[in-house]
Amino acid sequence: MAGGLAAAVLPAASFAQTMEKPKLTIAVGGKNLLYYLPLTIAEQLGYFKAEGLDVTIVDFAGGSRALAAVVGGSADVVSGAFEHTVNMQFKGQPMRAFALQGLAPQIVLGVNPKTMPNYKTITDLKGKKIGVSAPGSSTNVMVNFVLAKAGLKPSDVSIIGVGAGNGAVAAMRSGQIDAISNLDPVITLLQRSGDLKIISDTRVVAESEKVFGGPMPAACLYAPQPFIDKNPNTTQALANAIVRADKWIQAAGPNDIIKTVPESYLLGDRAVYIDAFMAAKGALSKDGSIPPKGAETAFKALASVDADLAKAKLDLNAVYTNAFVLKANAKYPKG
Repeated sequence: MAGGLAAAVLPAASFAQTMEKPKLTIAVGGKNLLYYLPLTIAEQLGYFKAEGLDVTIVDFAGGSRALAAVVGGSADVVSGAFEHTVNMQFKGQPMRAFALQGLAPQIVLGVNPKTMPNYKTITDLKGKKIGVSAPGSSTNVMVNFVLAKAGLKPSDVSIIGVGAGNGAVAAMRSGQIDAISNLDPVITLLQRSGDLKIISDTRVVAESEKVFGGPMPAACLYAPQPFIDKNPNTTQALANAIVRADKWIQAAGPNDIIKTVPESYLLGDRAVYIDAFMAAKGALSKDGSIPPKGAETAFKALASVDADLAKAKLDLNAVYTNAFVLKANAKYPKG
């Protein structure tokens, strides 16, 4: 008994000696989304605690607001869309992704059958109201990119922030918006009730690569480069937790997920959440690794709607690293 207690205490003591910042805050935009499922799993299954971390997760209405929290100093790390790292380098504020949660954006763009019953092509969206999780977030980037491919500008539509939960569902059902760019479980809920006609679905990795012209990494943990430089052990601990969560999800069945995520995530319908999980599972990362060509794909997507960024000479190798994920996979080969 005494030996067991000593063994239980030792790891915590060693963490305390080596962890530069054991208490930290992660900002996320839409924590209930399957897009960020690995973050929730790492939290719910105690993977952050197992690494000696005391993590507070603060939820915002969208990824752009989560990023603003880190820029403003009220959070340390973002759980957000990969392409923000490219944008931030362009703005002279270097951010680096270090653990992947999503292989593909999982964002679905669809129209409202009530307000657009005669929809045929993307150009029909001109002059319409499109709901996104928050202006400037990855859901907004997806809209801009799809519009650009059809010859439309961002200013040709009205972008409205509707969040990533029941508010988004209500906006669509009440006809406040003509189209929506959002994620699961919102998308599956709308689809099931006949309130959504899908135009583009990046929950399917092959479809995502077709839309974006290459691998488009999605949710990840990223942080300001100075944070990573000052806190390598803390960054490693965060990567370890996410890699374990990524691997757990790939081995999990729908019932495992339902038992683990908070009840509020289910939006009142377990069957919908299970369907959403099955639709999203293939687009979630299997081991936390960021695809080497991902930064280039993200840059091209952003450049298609930002002429100034398109002219910029960026160091795309500086927006991500797989160094921490490699060590995490060596430590947890089976999750």
